[in-house]
Amino acid sequence: MSALDLNHCYQQLGFTEAPFRITPDTDYFFPGHKHLQALDHLRFGVASGGLTMLTGEVGVGKTLLCRYLLRNPPTGVRFAYLLNPDQSYADLLTSIYHDLTGQVPEDRSIGALQRELPQVLLRLGETGERVAVLVDEAHRLSSKVLEGLRLLSNLDTEKEKLMCLLFVGQPELERTLSLRVLRPLAQRISVRFQLMPFEWHETQQYIQHRLRVAGPMSRFQFPNSVMMLTHYISGGVPRRINQLCDRALLAAYASHRFEVNSWMLWRAKREIAGLS
Repeated sequence: MSALDLNHCYQQLGFTEAPFRITPDTDYFFPGHKHLQALDHLRFGVASGGLTMLTGEVGVGKTLLCRYLLRNPPTGVRFAYLLNPDQSYADLLTSIYHDLTGQVPEDRSIGALQRELPQVLLRLGETGERVAVLVDEAHRLSSKVLEGLRLLSNLDTEKEKLMCLLFVGQPELERTLSLRVLRPLAQRISVRFQLMPFEWHETQQYIQHRLRVAGPMSRFQFPNSVMMLTHYISGGVPRRINQLCDRALLAAYASHRFEVNSWMLWRAKREIAGLS
């Protein structure tokens, strides 16, 4: 089925678009208790100027949190967003330089960037702007790059730090920072938060939230029993919830129904798992 056909299916069910896409769309940000707590910790880390670490398993919504923070930044803060940390230290410094200045440096050598970036931070500091480097997928950073970022963040004035680091990644990041060579970096972590999967009532609210955003006038329904089953199968992980609900919703469309039942959800689970 083509994307055009799928869009027609969603429209027939009363939705303007797919309500359960797995892409991190900030229009669908769910203001649940856990995600708001995580957002508060990130904002506090930016305000304090320290090193912040947010961890969570795959699919709990870490990237969506990052993008929501970038879309709603604190006043006076300029972000450098590193979405692909699996690169050389020179490339990473180049990405930071580009995000802060909007320009690509002529000399991309490590030495030149290490000389120029502190000057950029000082110039921004003189105008009242602070810098936050937000690293998504931070568990993929090498020890060498982590240590380089620590040294770069050492620059500060007598009153405040000019740059803070926000590390967002999977729980493996904790193990990486426990290495002896990275003790100076681990000791500087002032804010820690672990983003957990939803509880049952949060899964219920999350499904209803996405249905409401995509189709405020739609009469499509997920009964409570089906939402409870969704929570059980997904473990409360948002990405899994989206996958299950999207498949079940299309099964309802194929059956000419405006309601998902338990059989459709079990079938969606088997399809996702690749079972016949």
